[in-house]
Amino acid sequence: MTITLNNTTKINKPKIRVGRGIGSGKGKTSGRGVKGQKSRSGVAIKSFEGGQMPLYRRLPKRGFNSITKKNIAVLNLNKIQYYIDRKSIKVDDILNTNILKKLRLINKNSVILKILGSGEIKDKINIEADMASKSAIEKLEKVGGSIKLKK
Repeated sequence: MTITLNNTTKINKPKIRVGRGIGSGKGKTSGRGVKGQKSRSGVAIKSFEGGQMPLYRRLPKRGFNSITKKNIAVLNLNKIQYYIDRKSIKVDDILNTNILKKLRLINKNSVILKILGSGEIKDKINIEADMASKSAIEKLEKVGGSIKLKK
């Protein structure tokens, strides 16, 4: 018994050639009806509301700004070390969102602070953050610092 992959009667149907005589079934007006704006070429009246300001222009632009998205401030270890070297951050302070916002190192609209482990850190520092990557926790503990994760 042979199995056929496709048992439809005809796979490649020929393209309908409009405006090619009465016998074709799509002759004369080519399926566009009689007269009027829609029968002519080059017509785009899908959102035209007769001179009234169209709906898509009356509504405000929202783009794709997720309403539920929380602003996450991301801080790498090399960035923290850079600010320690520049004396912006004191090593004996507990580094948290409030201090970073005061120093303008993270955006004031940030809700969550995440520490990432890119780069190296030389100084022992205590950090209080919402989230941290495994590599960041490892590197901080190796230097002797600590990270407290808020729930």
